[in-house]
Order: sequence, then structure tokens, then C-alpha cells
Amino acid sequence: MKLYSYCVKHDSGAAPNPFWGICTLVICKPAIRRTANIRDWIVGLGSKNSPDKDISDCVVYAMQVTEKMSLEDYDNFCKEFLPNKIPNKRSRDYRLHVGDCIYDYSSEPFPKLRWSVHTEENRNTDLSGEFALLSKNFYYFGGKPIKLPKELKPIIHQTQGHKSDANFPYIRKFIEWLENSGYEKNKLVGNPQLKKEFQKFSELQLKCSRIDLEDE
Repeated sequence: MKLYSYCVKHDSGAAPNPFWGICTLVICKPAIRRTANIRDWIVGLGSKNSPDKDISDCVVYAMQVTEKMSLEDYDNFCKEFLPNKIPNKRSRDYRLHVGDCIYDYSSEPFPKLRWSVHTEENRNTDLSGEFALLSKNFYYFGGKPIKLPKELKPIIHQTQGHKSDANFPYIRKFIEWLENSGYEKNKLVGNPQLKKEFQKFSELQLKCSRIDLEDE
């Protein structure tokens, strides 16, 4: 079991996507998506440049990988079981705007990019991750992140990329702390940090695409 930690610089609700009862990481973070396996934990930490204040020592979300599948399999899975993860341009529901099943593999020879939070500029990064990570054991705090205890602060990672091997001594302590935090798993404690900023429908795609390119 590994514990991956990284900085969620921009929490829009797309990566991770915590909606509809399953937390998914399908776009962005290609290195984590390629290498993380079932039972591994992924922890998204806040940014010192978050919209409100420095939350670099806070957890935005944590998910244990309970299923891993190719992006093509994820597309088929969503069509049958998770249609709300497929972005819907016509809906007024923010959750449907940030759906992460953005590549349609029924198109040949390359997957077609659906209207979504990303543009063609993000294609190489998204597809290089190869896999979709799914979790039915997650905690999502969004705009209400919770502070790490002092003994777990070594897992904090604020630069690009992620940390994993160095987190090995803290895996059990992190899980015990999280599971005893008093928060119910698989529920949203807060909304995505950037939800209000991206409520203007016309700006959503351009802004998300741009900031994700900058992050990667």
C-alpha cells in the first residue's frame, strides 16, 4: 500500500470528481493515475495560494483506490453505470458541467473529446495517465478542508508532482487519523473551492483548461 500526496492548486470538482457517490481521478495527475494501484491512498492537500487563505497543511480530499480501469473502460462504465459523470453542457447543474468522463471511445481511431472542462490542449496530459482511478472509500472536504495533525505534516507536498515513497512511515497513522476524524466517508463536507468562481458557465471550460495546463 502506498500513500500519494500532492497539492490541489485548483479544486473545481473535476479532478478529483467527488460526485454521485464515487470519487474519481480521471483527468490531470497522469503520473499518479499510471502508478497508483488498488488499495493505495491518494491525498490532495490545499494550496498556500488558495482563494481564501493558506491551507497548505490541510486535506482537501483523500481517496483509497478501490477500482482502476483504462480510460476506454471508464467511458463504457460511465455510459452504463455512471452517466452523470459524462459532462452535460445543457444542464444547469454544476456537477454535470465538471463531469470527468470527457473522452468518447466510440469514435475511431482516436477518442473524441466531449465538451468539458478541458480542451484539446489538455489531451496529451489526460491520455498519458492511461487509467481512471475510482474510490468508494473517500473523504471530500473541498472548501472546508481539515488541518493535518503535526505528526502527519511530513506528507505535505507543495511543489509540482507528488510524493509517495517518502510517505511510507505515515500510511497507518494517516488512515487511523482520517477514519477517526468524525467525518462520514463518501459524503461531501464542502463544495469545490472554485465552484462560485466557475458558476459563470461561459468561463468554465477556458479557465479550467488553462489552470490545469499551468499545474501540469
